[in-house]
Amino acid sequence: MKFQRTGRDNVAENVRFGLVGFGAWGQHHAAAIAKTEGADLCAVVARTEASAQKAQAEYPGIRVYTDYREMLKEGDLDVVDIVVPSDLHFQITSDVLQAGCHVLLEKPMGISIAQCDELIRQQRATQKMLAVGHEFRLSSLWGKVKQFIDEGLIGSPQYALVELSRNPYRLGADGWRYDINRVGNWILEEPIHFFDLARWYLEPCGDPVSVYASANSRQPDHPELQDNFSAIVNFEKGGYAVVSQTLSAFEHHVTVKVTGTDGALWASWSGAMDRTRHPTFSLRAFDGETVRDVPIEKITGELFELEDQIAMYVDAVRNQKPLACTAEDGRWSVAMCLSAQESVDTGKVAAIPKLS
Repeated sequence: MKFQRTGRDNVAENVRFGLVGFGAWGQHHAAAIAKTEGADLCAVVARTEASAQKAQAEYPGIRVYTDYREMLKEGDLDVVDIVVPSDLHFQITSDVLQAGCHVLLEKPMGISIAQCDELIRQQRATQKMLAVGHEFRLSSLWGKVKQFIDEGLIGSPQYALVELSRNPYRLGADGWRYDINRVGNWILEEPIHFFDLARWYLEPCGDPVSVYASANSRQPDHPELQDNFSAIVNFEKGGYAVVSQTLSAFEHHVTVKVTGTDGALWASWSGAMDRTRHPTFSLRAFDGETVRDVPIEKITGELFELEDQIAMYVDAVRNQKPLACTAEDGRWSVAMCLSAQESVDTGKVAAIPKLS
């Protein structure tokens, strides 16, 4: 499988996207690509003939496939956006890199450390970009927290709490999200976003080194599907983070609190569901003397951050701008989640493996 570029080295041209996956979230990716300036949605790979027909009807000018390998043979894409169940991430990403395309990969990067390390090796060998879909880093709200930390408003960060309270996960196509062999584990499904945020916020504290976690389930026949989960992550220089979630609640609510030697930040986001376009959100900042409400001018939520993520990738391809979340960042998030699952299983503190 060899990808031959067609002379598309002029950065004035639009970035040509292929999309693998046209399920519920994949359809949002398609819409984001189609509306992004500088991006062209050229091809979609759909799982079934019915979804392929739907993609063709909604985007009449594109090519539609039911096998991603057929799409790659065309050889005229710049970026392939991969939005499929977690157990398929490794093989498709590997094939796309070997075909000579850049990759935007939904989280998790893989369901094992070995998969992540091999993808990093391939990405470096092919010199193609591999971005992982931790779109929270592009949020006007969560990004403002990071900006304040970097500007020193709270002094040296020491502690972060990232908490999710929501209704249960959607089943996914054919119920894949409730099949532990396909999802890897539920910590990789959504807490992975919050491990990524915690590491991002506590970068001055060095790398995460260990985690202690606990979890339980409402489903006695499926204890591996953890409805309640909490973890404490320790960092090299003494900082620590608490990542916690419950799927036994209602609606969708995320809270972030970060404290430092000189102040604190408190951010929250709420919606009737995670993919709402009408959320409520707020940020309060304390510099050690004064508490103030910080206006967030740009609406935030994963649908909006998805659009920003596509725009970010267009800028990266055309202008060699940095990625919001690299393959190495994606690997760290998987490592934290897998170590957290080890801790849940053993009842002991688990070490977090460093990048090799």
